[in-house]
Amino acid sequence: MRLSDVLAADLAIVPLERDTVAAAADALVGRLVAGGAVTDPEKLRGRVAEERPEDIVAMGDRAFLLHYRTDAVPDLRVAIGTAPKPICREISDAERQCAQVMLLVVAPPKDATRYLQVVGAFARLLSRPDVVEEVVAQPDAERLVALPAFSSYELSPQITVRELMTDRPRTVTPETSLRDAARDMVRHRIRALPVVDAEGRVVGILGERELLQTLMGAYLHGGRGSQPAAGHGTSGPSEKTVRDAMTRQVLCVSPDQPLAEVASIMMNKDVDRVPVVREGRIVGLLTRSDIVRKLIGH
Repeated sequence: MRLSDVLAADLAIVPLERDTVAAAADALVGRLVAGGAVTDPEKLRGRVAEERPEDIVAMGDRAFLLHYRTDAVPDLRVAIGTAPKPICREISDAERQCAQVMLLVVAPPKDATRYLQVVGAFARLLSRPDVVEEVVAQPDAERLVALPAFSSYELSPQITVRELMTDRPRTVTPETSLRDAARDMVRHRIRALPVVDAEGRVVGILGERELLQTLMGAYLHGGRGSQPAAGHGTSGPSEKTVRDAMTRQVLCVSPDQPLAEVASIMMNKDVDRVPVVREGRIVGLLTRSDIVRKLIGH
């Protein structure tokens, strides 16, 4: 499969005369709707209007790539536009991002594998300044979608979990003090710790959510100090262990599983990270951030 296979002149806008990312996105959604590619226009527009940071990849001053998985569309579709003047979005009072190429990728949840491949391929291709310069130079939609850069780009071969996972991740045991585990997470800027037994087998996972729920519960029951309140048997934060807070039902994956398959499972189950195991023992950790970095070529 080549990138030209997902492009069509009737879903391209040249020129895309909009000043902001939001306005340009709305124009591309309108083109998808006009082309009959959307079954629920309002639902798609509502999803785009949320402007979640994870839905937008900004490739320097070269391109914006917006991507959404939604059942508002029956099949994967790609809309593209090039602007005569930079399209911009404000990040903060002191920062803005601008680019002349805008790409919108939409796909239903069932097409997660193809969706990941297409988003990753466009992100890598449009990270090249020479390609972006050629894209912007095209005078009309027909010549834009017919560019050799798209027709010659084959989607990357299957990627496995092993290529993206963090090897030998930090772990804790069920008996570890919850306070020590929290300090470890803060010190190393990690959002979760796999919990393993003496043989390295995964028995749970401790994430920020579980940590906060347990520590706040102990705080509210015990007052401002670390000791339990009078008349209560609840132990304070300093007495609790990882076993008190960890999630015991953990989705684990194999290092040899295809990345697209695992990413689809993670998205469908709304899981941020999964331990990677071989013969029951932990060998790595895969997070959504790892997958996003791979998609944008970093």
